[in-house]
Amino acid sequence: MRTEYNIYCDESCHLLHDDSKVMALGAVWCPLNKRKEIFTRIREIKAKYNFKPGFEMKWNKVSKGRMDFYLDIINYFFDDDDLHFRVLIVPDKKVLDHTAFNQDHDTFYYKMYFDMLKVILSPQCAYNIYIDIKDTRSNYKVLKLKEVLRNNRYDFQKQIIKRVQQVNSSEVEILQITDLLIGAFTYLHRGLNENEGKIKIIEKMCQRSGYSLKQSTLYKEEKMNIFIWKPRTVANGQ
Repeated sequence: MRTEYNIYCDESCHLLHDDSKVMALGAVWCPLNKRKEIFTRIREIKAKYNFKPGFEMKWNKVSKGRMDFYLDIINYFFDDDDLHFRVLIVPDKKVLDHTAFNQDHDTFYYKMYFDMLKVILSPQCAYNIYIDIKDTRSNYKVLKLKEVLRNNRYDFQKQIIKRVQQVNSSEVEILQITDLLIGAFTYLHRGLNENEGKIKIIEKMCQRSGYSLKQSTLYKEEKMNIFIWKPRTVANGQ
């Protein structure tokens, strides 16, 4: 019997031409049989601060006035051994030379998505992958990512990747944590510092993880796994 996990994925600044040079892809994952317990705990924290269960935690909502609430959420993430996070950071999209590698940005995007997820996936386990609905191309992304993951894992019997599905983050608390953590990494790597609440969250993440959040962690880091992507030469392949 395979152990089954849920993976909740999100992305930030993934488009080639936007107002950010940084691109981030990330995921929070947990055992399937722990998800209800985790949802309940997050809703209890929301209630503590007089937020209704439907209140959506988002990085762009972080402010000094809501700082204590978001710090409690960060502490909860680190305190719960069933929650894990991985992030892949592309520090500067401007240095990407897709033409030299005979690819477009979409191809690069799915390569990076696979690189982000491959550390999480084990051939002995099964996974349900949930992706936040972002735009009109979300359904295409789901189908393409499912194809990429199954082909790369030789999962032709669909035993490892059981499901890749788009969901609305407003209804899925664990996905909201993914948004929060990815937002912190993007903010840090963009060199931003004008929001006191966001700075305090980043400082708390550094304190609890023991990492600067600016460098890659070891490949097997299970709580906060960080990969800072670096471009390779044309000879070696991007």
